[in-house]
Amino acid sequence: MSAGFRAGVRAGVPFALAGGLLAASFGVLARDVGMPGWAAVVMSAIVFAGSAQIAALTIVGAGGGLGSAIGAAALMNSRFLPMGIAIGPSLPGGAAARAAQGQTVVDASWALASDGEGGFDRHVMFGSTAIQYTTWVAGTVLGVVAGAALGDPRTLGLDAIYPAFFLALMIGEIRSGRAVGVAAVGALIALALVPVAPAGVPVLVASLASLLGLIGRGREAA
Repeated sequence: MSAGFRAGVRAGVPFALAGGLLAASFGVLARDVGMPGWAAVVMSAIVFAGSAQIAALTIVGAGGGLGSAIGAAALMNSRFLPMGIAIGPSLPGGAAARAAQGQTVVDASWALASDGEGGFDRHVMFGSTAIQYTTWVAGTVLGVVAGAALGDPRTLGLDAIYPAFFLALMIGEIRSGRAVGVAAVGALIALALVPVAPAGVPVLVASLASLLGLIGRGREAA
């Protein structure tokens, strides 16, 4: 276990460093939209999902409702359902024990733990997630503390980080050839709703397009 855990920690360091920087930005901008510092830290400690937290914060910052923010975050995290199903057989114990171990599933750790043949090394996943979780929460704390001293984050261009983050995710998917249609559908939905729908609703509804991609991947796997 210790060898696998240490290997996971080493493999997770690059992702942990990048995640820590993103979390610091999240902490700064959370204060800017009016979220209490403690709430931002608690959110990072409990949710621990960059795309979901950023989507929720973006909606709240634009004046959207809490329901829309939660809905968009839930759709962002829906990808963990098939990931959990895939890794389930590699986790020992009963349903409760596997569910507890499954809380360590994040994108990078899940990929690092895969043996390429359908199996997963859970200890590698635990180690990789441990270092990423540490820097994610610590980065949020740093951002919350620094946010008060920085003043308006727009002067440093931090408000551009989140659009750039999602653009980078989309470009990666489009280059792989897996999500061109899904991205197009989502963009059309958002463009149609932005002029008429309340803040947050276009993001929430456009996120439903991701279900098309999920269904498509499921059919390919079958």
